[in-house]
Amino acid sequence: MDIGTNTLLLLIVDAQLRPVADVCRFGRLGQGLDASGRLADEAIARSLEICRDYRRMIDEHRAGPPTIVATQALREAQNSAEFTVPAQDILGGTIEVISGAREAELAFLAVARTFPELTGTPYVVVDVGGGSTELVATDGTRVRSAVSIPIGAVRLTERHLKSDPPKPAEVRAMMTDIDAQLGALELPRGVPVVGTAGTATTIAAISKGLTRHDPDRVTGVRVTAMAVDAQLARMLTQTVAERRATRGIEPQRADVIAGGVAIYARVLHRLDAPLLITCDRGIRWGLAYEPG
Repeated sequence: MDIGTNTLLLLIVDAQLRPVADVCRFGRLGQGLDASGRLADEAIARSLEICRDYRRMIDEHRAGPPTIVATQALREAQNSAEFTVPAQDILGGTIEVISGAREAELAFLAVARTFPELTGTPYVVVDVGGGSTELVATDGTRVRSAVSIPIGAVRLTERHLKSDPPKPAEVRAMMTDIDAQLGALELPRGVPVVGTAGTATTIAAISKGLTRHDPDRVTGVRVTAMAVDAQLARMLTQTVAERRATRGIEPQRADVIAGGVAIYARVLHRLDAPLLITCDRGIRWGLAYEPG
């Protein structure tokens, strides 16, 4: 299980690492966290209900004890125990709150196993979450650098995009925030960017006009920086209701998706990347691929 700022994801695989269940639910655990430093009561309640559903799925599939990791929301929330203690009781497993560096390594492992054809080719893995973004530079064989920065789709939306649709001044402030976080990073230029998790696969789903999420169809999609820019420009002129009606955008992501796409757009320009390759297999798959 991957417990994130926006989503909780459950992956059950068989002995050959084939997916038996691969489920995403929107708990929005990080609701209001950027401003308050605390998990909201309603976010805890939503996320615990998802944990109860996942426990039922684990039991139905007769799976072993779950391996559970949590990321940015539980890294920084002052009251994280209000969620983790009951969640562990429900799930029957220990929740490991992992570092940003560990999160980045798991994202890289998932990508490396998903795209063996990239072995020996330099690229950058970017995992845009709800509260943080992980960037991994690789020579195609091993990790050269891994960093986590405290910006994500939920955080940027709550911090900057307060109007519906966003006002130009709000958009400028968000872009300045993103560029400030990226400015100090030393990353290779002119290499492909592989994007994992929900924001990246939404970009792919929009480009293909999908009406429902399909992991296979959104993995391996190549999208140019110009196409990402065009998607972002459209989102920033739309209301949340108009985004919800857009093919490829899951309704639960509609209010925060522009913030996540903005991070990818700025990363692509910052690295002068030729294209974005999208990958549905994120850190939950990294856990599955780890030996032992």
